[in-house]
Amino acid sequence: MPLHSDDPKSVGGYRLLDRLGAGGMGVVYRGRARSGRDVAIKVVHAQYAADTVFRTRFRQEIAAVRKVSGAFTAPVLDADPEAALPWMATQYVPGPSLARRIRDRGALPDAEVRGLALGLVEALRDIHRAGVVHRDLKPANVLLAEDGPRVIDFGISRAAENHQTLTETGQMIGTPPFMSPEQLVDARAVGPASDVFSLGSLLVYAVTGRGPFDMDSPYLTAYRVVHDEPVLDGVGEPLRAILERCLSKEAADRPGLDELAREFATALPEPADDDPATVTLRADRIPAAEATRPVTLADPPGPTRPRRRIRPLLAATGTVGALVLGLTAYLTLGPGWARSTDRPGTSPSANSRWAAPPTGWKPWQTTVYETAGRGVRKTPKRQVGETRGGPGCQVYEGAVFCAGDGILPVRLDGKTGETVWRTGPPAAVTGDGFSRFEILGVRDDAVLVQQEPPGEGAARIFAFDTRTGDRLWDRAVNDEWVDVVLSGDIVVIPEGDGTSVTARSLRTGASRWTERLPARHACGITEATRNLYLHCSPEETPQNSLVMELHRADGPARRLPVPGKAIYFGTFDGRLLFLDLTQDEDGNTLLGQEAPYAAIRLVDPATGAESTTKLAEEYAGQVTLADGTLWFATSSGRVTAVSARTGKPLWQTPTSLEQPSEATYDPRSRAVYLASASGRVGALDAKKGTLLWETLPRAQRNDTDWGATRVRLVEGALVATTPGGTVFSLDPAHPERKPHSG
Repeated sequence: MPLHSDDPKSVGGYRLLDRLGAGGMGVVYRGRARSGRDVAIKVVHAQYAADTVFRTRFRQEIAAVRKVSGAFTAPVLDADPEAALPWMATQYVPGPSLARRIRDRGALPDAEVRGLALGLVEALRDIHRAGVVHRDLKPANVLLAEDGPRVIDFGISRAAENHQTLTETGQMIGTPPFMSPEQLVDARAVGPASDVFSLGSLLVYAVTGRGPFDMDSPYLTAYRVVHDEPVLDGVGEPLRAILERCLSKEAADRPGLDELAREFATALPEPADDDPATVTLRADRIPAAEATRPVTLADPPGPTRPRRRIRPLLAATGTVGALVLGLTAYLTLGPGWARSTDRPGTSPSANSRWAAPPTGWKPWQTTVYETAGRGVRKTPKRQVGETRGGPGCQVYEGAVFCAGDGILPVRLDGKTGETVWRTGPPAAVTGDGFSRFEILGVRDDAVLVQQEPPGEGAARIFAFDTRTGDRLWDRAVNDEWVDVVLSGDIVVIPEGDGTSVTARSLRTGASRWTERLPARHACGITEATRNLYLHCSPEETPQNSLVMELHRADGPARRLPVPGKAIYFGTFDGRLLFLDLTQDEDGNTLLGQEAPYAAIRLVDPATGAESTTKLAEEYAGQVTLADGTLWFATSSGRVTAVSARTGKPLWQTPTSLEQPSEATYDPRSRAVYLASASGRVGALDAKKGTLLWETLPRAQRNDTDWGATRVRLVEGALVATTPGGTVFSLDPAHPERKPHSG
């Protein structure tokens, strides 16, 4: 994948050639040393660089990897944990991950399993010999090179003798389908035997294409890991007996690595040249004509089991999936704890709360790649292995407008899902498949789109007619210091050298007014109390932040000081509402995707007077402010409602949604909706927190995709998307109804 426009050109003296992937913690590049040797370089995201806890964890990661060497691991070659953006360079392994190999071509053939199993045993021996436990052995962390597998990413490993964990109380790190029971129940008890359990799960996945504990949610999967026996349908003897021991609930009952090496070498002999089918690892591969061969199965054959898979909570290679507070109680109480009323897929009992969809609407599902009725008819679909952001959509007058990474703007019919038009940029602007397009807003019969081309090209703003898709106007923008914002019938754009913003008519592009920005300040423009506010933080002293009110008619007005540690989220009771980020003991603000918030700060836009209310406890996650309530949605699926007036929690509900979007509040139905990256949608009662329903996934999860978009309301129906480009609409009164193709 090519480098993005904001990617560095080099790191630590290594010239960056392209991207290998990206995850929640950082970006992985392919770099080249001055000697010509290629390396894989992991660079931490900027928001984590100031997090002292994360830096400690990253130093631990480097120290752990440096202890390990062997033929089946990717050794660390260079690192700088003290850099402004910490980084680590490891051996570059040209080859797909096991996850991608199975996703693209299905389960491994018998002849390949021997090399995989023995190679992984040797890799774990090298890892454990260095006093390290991997703790996240999964298909995405196994690369398939020509000369054997390579185990990568010791991002959450720790020295076996070090019983002090950096994770907070109640948190467990790993990927549920491949975690051991002790990782889920008591992380302090994790030792080398935990990796043996993960190895057993991984080999079942390699042989059958599914994990031994797969369910539709990480919670159900985790519950089965702790309480249920593994499902080994399709694994033939003698491999099955070995894997059963690897998957023992008690760590002491699992075989050691030396014993496993001997047993795998015996059970998985190399096929003879004249009989490549000597070894039969999967029971479903036994031809009927060979029924007389001496093969025994532990269970009689039965109906084919559906191949249900659960993807890692954070799916990109090299990231860490975290099951946060609430999972321990879930494992103790059982799956029913996650649901307070009906089962997913059933209609709520009080259908009167739901507004009827518009006449002519029916459930639909489509993709952003379908043939359009007008404009650019077809667009290239992303290739397997491309790490891309999914589409973002907005609604306007019953229509759905979507765009994304390599996804040209499209209009979908909100009733049928039909692709009405697809539009592209003018020839003067590069518009290849790697450009990023974002729908900034739709008003006044115009859809505003920002394009960020690959490489060094400047970003550009386009306005298109909502009915035809025809271009109305476009402008180059300089968004280094401030983002573009749409408010009413004007759009405020940073232009020229990026030191000023200009307000323009959304429909015509005509200039209204221009305002200079504070020098060396990073600014964001927000709309509140029917006014525009410019929130700016100086580059060198971010604690001295300020808010500048902008009048739509003539531009600047007053300036209000605001602490830099506060983040604006909306308005409440006529005042601007900010959330203060938590600080550590040294007074440093904690940063990150789910950095916790400590207090609510309200600022009167007329006088500058402010008040601060401490939250009852620290909350983190995606935040939505509506109807006097703050909703926090964490990556584990837990949703917490907090009063914007008192800072006290109103309710807290766990869901099975993995990495949910921010909540969408619907005042008509008195419900909040969330969506996951796999296309799972959930509804909760806004006042009580009752889980009303959850749907099954609408799309196959792709580990190379990222992001989940929020649920949109379309005249009584809901519209949601998945990172892979699927867009679908459902009736909240009957979410179980199957869609038709749009």
